[in-house]
Amino acid sequence: MKMFSMPKDEPRSINELMQRAEALAGLTLGEVAELARIKVPKDFKREKGWTGQLIELCLGASAGSKTQQDFAQLGIELKTIPIDDNGKPLETTYVCFAPLTNIAGIEWQTSSVKNKIQKVLWVPIDGRREVAPQHRCIATPFLWSPDIEQGNQLRIDWEELMEMISLGQIENITARHGQYLQLRPKAANGKVLTNAIGNNGQIISTRPRGFYLRKEFTEKILQNFFKNEQT
Repeated sequence: MKMFSMPKDEPRSINELMQRAEALAGLTLGEVAELARIKVPKDFKREKGWTGQLIELCLGASAGSKTQQDFAQLGIELKTIPIDDNGKPLETTYVCFAPLTNIAGIEWQTSSVKNKIQKVLWVPIDGRREVAPQHRCIATPFLWSPDIEQGNQLRIDWEELMEMISLGQIENITARHGQYLQLRPKAANGKVLTNAIGNNGQIISTRPRGFYLRKEFTEKILQNFFKNEQT
């Protein structure tokens, strides 16, 4: 097995974080779980966040406020992303919960979305269902920040969605809204409800919503990295 030792504390620099992340490349989830002394689930139907939690543990991420980045001292968010054998993402990427009330004064520059995606450590992992979780391999992790075009479009998407929320159109927002960023229900089940603004300004009950990065967007991010890695 490739040499990897479990960290005892948070990484103190981006260089240290990347050294830890790159040491995971090529290992299977089973090998990493063995080092962490954690049992690998047979499938992820009931433990969808298991992989992310394992990688957080292996990289020394702090289990602090969920409104902060995973590596708050470094300003870096960790995102594991399941990919197929062509390196394409198999699902959308969750960013954070969307505020549905008390949103006056929230701006893009100070939003949780911008805070979470201004610098991301992507950890691509084999996500093919025909491969047992313990045999799924970790690909090469990499750091990414939105370029000017990406940042502008993410801002436009966020502003459009937040405007619809503020105008009481929460129930009219579908997964088709937004070019890179979309808003979707985010809850363990359909019975979980929260407050939101109704179309007449009244408070209504609705399902919690979360911001997600579209697969088409993260596919471009992955393609650019793998292309640059090969040159």
